[in-house]
Amino acid sequence: MSDACPDPSETAPALSITPDWMRLLQADRMDVLAAALRAWLARHGRRVTVAWRTGPDGAVRTEPTGSGIELDPSLPSRLRPGECARLPCGAGVVKLAGDVPDLWVLVADVDGANDAAALPAIDVVQALAAHVLERDRLRQAVVRLERAEGLQRALYEITDMASSGLDMPAMLSGLHRIVGRLMYAENFFIALYDADLDAIRFIYFADVADDEWQDPDAVDPMSEIEGSLTWHLIRHARPLMGPTSRLYEQVSGPLAIIGPGAADWLGVPIVIDGHVRGALVVQSYDRGDLYTPVERDLLTYVGTHIVTAIDRKRAFDRLEQQTHELERQIDVRRQVEQRLQHEVMHDPLTGLPNRAYLREHLARAMAAQARDPSQCFAVLFLDLDRFKVINDSAGHVVGDELLKVVARRFSDCLRTPDIVARLGGDEFAIVMHGITGSDAPARLARRLIDAMQEPVRVQDKELFSGVSIGIALGSPSYTAPEQLLRDADIAMYRVKERARGGFEMFDEQLHRQALELLALESELRAAASRDEFLPHFQPIVRLADGAVVGYEALMRWQHPTRGLLAPAAFLRAAEACGVLETLDWQLYENVFRSVPSLLRDGQRVSLNVSPRHFLVHELDERLLALMQRHGVRPEQVRIEITEGALIENPARVGACIDRLRLAGVYTALDDFGTGYSSMSYLHRFRFHTIKLDRSFIADLGPGGTKVAAALVRAAVDLSRALDLEVIAEGIETDEQRDAVRALGCSFGQGYRFARPAAASVFSAPVDTPA
Repeated sequence: MSDACPDPSETAPALSITPDWMRLLQADRMDVLAAALRAWLARHGRRVTVAWRTGPDGAVRTEPTGSGIELDPSLPSRLRPGECARLPCGAGVVKLAGDVPDLWVLVADVDGANDAAALPAIDVVQALAAHVLERDRLRQAVVRLERAEGLQRALYEITDMASSGLDMPAMLSGLHRIVGRLMYAENFFIALYDADLDAIRFIYFADVADDEWQDPDAVDPMSEIEGSLTWHLIRHARPLMGPTSRLYEQVSGPLAIIGPGAADWLGVPIVIDGHVRGALVVQSYDRGDLYTPVERDLLTYVGTHIVTAIDRKRAFDRLEQQTHELERQIDVRRQVEQRLQHEVMHDPLTGLPNRAYLREHLARAMAAQARDPSQCFAVLFLDLDRFKVINDSAGHVVGDELLKVVARRFSDCLRTPDIVARLGGDEFAIVMHGITGSDAPARLARRLIDAMQEPVRVQDKELFSGVSIGIALGSPSYTAPEQLLRDADIAMYRVKERARGGFEMFDEQLHRQALELLALESELRAAASRDEFLPHFQPIVRLADGAVVGYEALMRWQHPTRGLLAPAAFLRAAEACGVLETLDWQLYENVFRSVPSLLRDGQRVSLNVSPRHFLVHELDERLLALMQRHGVRPEQVRIEITEGALIENPARVGACIDRLRLAGVYTALDDFGTGYSSMSYLHRFRFHTIKLDRSFIADLGPGGTKVAAALVRAAVDLSRALDLEVIAEGIETDEQRDAVRALGCSFGQGYRFARPAAASVFSAPVDTPA
């Protein structure tokens, strides 16, 4: 039970500045403060124990150490700062500071005769304790962050090293150097285990005390090293860590030490798919207490990458297993969403109002303003910065947790009449009521931006994001909620184009741009009705002999006054006004009409399919029916999709790809290498072809970079391992053609062979081999 604390003014002596008190004021760490506080109170005749904790990773510490006072672990979280309690041993206790479960300071009166709250200058002591406690917490947070950043950089280097084109000795030596930057690893060896032979090979060995050379190709039977530390690692598949004297306690059975004894020794087994593949060991002969569980986990990670370099197929199998786990998590989420689908007006992930709710709310606000012009309001359109990077690198589960935290932060910035809604993905919208101009929405935008400055911690990861905001003020000129959202969205995209992490008001300039966009949208709808969108074709050639194996169909607009327009001039507007799908289907039909005159035996034509097509279930059925109507065979058609389609609708896209593949229509992953998760997509989806992005090809040839050549070679090697075709896009010179051909790429496309043109142009061979 908590005791009522007496008024400190009735029990505390007058405060005077003494040397003891100066030591209290100068304390900058909790251990220093605790010692000074205990010494100061001792001079006031009080024997106390100070206990504190500075975070979830910190242990409970006491001054003096081993005081004998036992605390109920739940007691600190039950007490508020300044609140008292009585321990079972009779000692009184008062909480000086801390308002979260893992951050607190307590003072316990050892004698129990006096009230724990009746401490001299209790209010000043509480303020000092709170200040020093927060400094300790911040100091530890900085240390953890620096350690995590250093470890992350090293892990990225290890990943790059393990998947590079270096030979095995150079790669292992490089891994040794990287591990040596993270921990003491002057003495370091790697052993691989062959279960069929029940033998090991020391493929890498470096030791300052044992200079006997280890042949990396020599095979040592396990019977010859029975009882050694390496034998125990492989037989029992458990890490071992500590000085030689403590290692005896960690093994079951006899232990035979080979070589000099170690002051500190760390070994981990390399385990993949439940099978021990080897062991990884670091040790020190003259320094102890070097290795911790952090180093143990790092060595385990290094071991898996060594096996990846040796056995690429096992790495692919492990990645496939991870993909199955991700699919399982997505299935769980889908089941949860199905249980929550009755909440049709709220977002099931964040609990915020959804787009439908927002539309109704805006309609009511617009109606109220029409009745009473003083009922002014504003719409803020919010889009998270870097969310795609976080979602792709950390995973969809982490991305969802980030969205939940962001939703709470946005909600905390609002007043009671205002609402925040999640529109989908990483887009949110806020309706702010009771404004008299643009100042209040601008202040709210700054609060929202400031709220995103602090990192978000999800699954032991610190994630940093920001927000870009567009603002549109309500006006009687608006007749539909979608118009307000559109203008706020336009303002937000102005922020994205200029610099992320700010806000923009929708103004006259943006209004003029919006009118121009509306005019373009009107032209697009009229052009669609007049069938002004035509297919142009660019050949895809076999690099070995220059033979045309197919064509990519590209959309062109035959504008009545501006001439032939490429997609860059109209594609974004077409997508924004919802006419893009109509234009695509017109293009597909025109392409299929051209197939009989365009394609020769064995050739095919590729169609670009935008992500929006996958929002409907019958994409494959409609496409196959259109092909059948024009007499086009499935093997004559391929579709190309970008990473954007996979991110937005992964399950639906995968099912559609599989159905088309069964029908004989294969799928290519376009712009390969420009996204963040392209590798995982190759395993998750059944692609037939990958198309290397032109940015890699541009750096090939004379004056090009080795990095570009290495990336293209890696992509080609990966495609062969996965039995995929590779097409290099953007080949513009003979040098680039020769370079990609030398790197093993079989097919190419680009201005070197032909520019996109009408089907009638391609009646003769495009190129001949050099």
